[in-house]
Amino acid sequence: MRTDSPVTAATNAATEWLAARPDDFRQRLSIEEIYGADVFGLRAMRERLPKQTYKAFMRTVEEAEPLDLVVADVVASVMKDWAIERGATHYTHWFQPLTGSTAEKHDGMLIPTGDGEIVTQFSGSDLVQGEPDASSFPSGGLRATFEARGYTAWDPTSPAFIVRGPNHGTLCIPTAFVSWTGEALDKKTPLLRSMDAINTQAMRILKLFGTDEGVRCVRTSLGTEQEYFLIDRNLYFARPDLVTCDRTLFGAKPPKGQELEDHYFGAIPQRVIAFMADVEEELYRLGVPIKTRHNEVAPGQYEIAPIYEETNVACDHQMLVMEVLKRVAPRYGLQAILHEKPFAGINGSGKHNNWSLATNTGVNLLDPQDETHTNLQFMVFLCAVLRAVDLHADVLRASIASASNDHRLGANEAPPAIISIYLGDMLTDLVEQLEKGTPKRTLKGGALDLGARTLPQIPRHSGDRNRTSPFAFTGNKFEFRAVGSSAAVSWPNTVMNTIVAASLDSIASELEEATTRKQRKETLEAACKRVLKAIVKEHKRVIFNGDGYSEAWHAEAARRGLPNMRDSVTAFQVFGSRKAKALFKQYKVLSPAELDSRKHIFFEKYTKQIQIESEQMVLIARQHILPAAMRQQTELAEAVMATEGADVDASAARGALQAFSELVDQLRDKVDELDRLDDVHGGDDPAQHAKYLRDKVIPAMEDCRELADRVEVHVSADLWPLPSYREMLFIR
Repeated sequence: MRTDSPVTAATNAATEWLAARPDDFRQRLSIEEIYGADVFGLRAMRERLPKQTYKAFMRTVEEAEPLDLVVADVVASVMKDWAIERGATHYTHWFQPLTGSTAEKHDGMLIPTGDGEIVTQFSGSDLVQGEPDASSFPSGGLRATFEARGYTAWDPTSPAFIVRGPNHGTLCIPTAFVSWTGEALDKKTPLLRSMDAINTQAMRILKLFGTDEGVRCVRTSLGTEQEYFLIDRNLYFARPDLVTCDRTLFGAKPPKGQELEDHYFGAIPQRVIAFMADVEEELYRLGVPIKTRHNEVAPGQYEIAPIYEETNVACDHQMLVMEVLKRVAPRYGLQAILHEKPFAGINGSGKHNNWSLATNTGVNLLDPQDETHTNLQFMVFLCAVLRAVDLHADVLRASIASASNDHRLGANEAPPAIISIYLGDMLTDLVEQLEKGTPKRTLKGGALDLGARTLPQIPRHSGDRNRTSPFAFTGNKFEFRAVGSSAAVSWPNTVMNTIVAASLDSIASELEEATTRKQRKETLEAACKRVLKAIVKEHKRVIFNGDGYSEAWHAEAARRGLPNMRDSVTAFQVFGSRKAKALFKQYKVLSPAELDSRKHIFFEKYTKQIQIESEQMVLIARQHILPAAMRQQTELAEAVMATEGADVDASAARGALQAFSELVDQLRDKVDELDRLDDVHGGDDPAQHAKYLRDKVIPAMEDCRELADRVEVHVSADLWPLPSYREMLFIR
């Protein structure tokens, strides 16, 4: 191996980094001292705002009252003072455009006057509304390039925060982003609309059951687990595919991957856990309630997870988690990779989306409680989700579609593209009882006797877990496991909120009509049992508790009539259907034009990602792999000539040279073919172009990779120009 290679640099850097640090890296502040220190949340407002202003602000947050500009002025003044005290010099409206990441434009709060003085400037109007240029953000046809005006609007339900750097502090104000026409150009606006929709319909159910007393609203809650990879930065920058595409386009399978299953929950490497501690400290300062950290299944793969929050705040915090992972990793000579499948042949990364419903009084509406068969209100909410997922499985599947997630879904590591619900033994039994009549029992988990006197008996849950299910009930929430690790979770949660709101609307309407009509009036209990029985009978096909990875399930799902959209190009078409447009329009989440724009953007992003990858693949093959192969071929030829010159039988060496030369020729031909395919445009319509890339370019890329990976294992290590999988996955 060359002494100046990236692998040597990575190994030396890791060794030096660890040697330079004692076991206790530095004195840290306590969590109590740092948690929320850079967040202008309710505690800071309560302490600083006049009492009447605070009450008026809380009515906006909790009861959706319009925000008075006088109140906004007071909040802005206090927020400005708070931020400047903490070293902030600028503020930004922090928003989530349809790029899938965040955006910000910084303005100064400290303004030089020209006479040697500094004045502070940040008013209520600065807080409430900003005016960024909207022309360069994707709009999917909602706005032309020359129609540049857009607005950011303060979201008072998500707290402002300060992002710090070595020599700066910036006050970040979470905002929505809309066009001059008022149409949503972001992911937050539809999410907030969907939360309004589900609140309206859930409150109708609570009113029917008489459990709405003291309840002002119902909100969805969310806890999102984030999986990611870490590799040494020296190796990362030596891989053009990782730098450009965030995934490896080439790479032979190493002798050891995850076969021994020794990485999962294993001891966390010292450099990695130091990085994790720094990430957690930054997130604590930003008020992100991080709880879990551990090694994931694949070597080099890890997970971080928070506890539950209101969905809107949780989605903002999830964006911060991704940003902080990326920002902190270089301090430790590492690179965080959030792509769903950065390395072939080992597990990819997901983002398990734990979703539930709760009242503002803290009642979880998806908590079965002890005697679940008597909890009729819970069964209404459960059956609403059951109905929603079956009726709108196609929209739910499309909500997590992307070019990167296509590499992961359906493999032996992630839920299949078939959307089904895992309920577990207890709830499945309850649903079966409901279909037959009145539920009379709740299955109990009992206790586990571990067989050793020193070990306690532990309570066993009434249902197992199923990691192969894309949508699983896990105690008091649903876990949507199919979301990709690089995705912004706002969009799948917008879809979930909307489809469940539609089901709650349908159920509430039936129950209201049945319990209030003059003729044949029913009791609430009788009406519930009748309505829920019909729902179970019609939608139970979506319940599946078995192995979602098995071929038998694919056949069974087809027999049940469940959709199986195996790729994003197929899935995106769903957003153009009449059913989808009517759904989002009815609940005022997205207009038909807004939904069409998202469909257009999804296709456009897909095509751009595949084009970038295919063009990068051609470059790497021609600039790195084929030259290395030719050097190997030259060395083989010289060895054959030397052997023959020594009057020794060289037939075996000549055969190896012939076989290798043929392999290299095949690779060169495939690279040329891929290059020609890259030059052919699949059509001006992004959907048609995406189909062309899926059907022509991606198979050609797979052929190139298969040949290049075969070449790699036959090239001498000192000639191979790219860090190998073994090096990237195991150098820590």
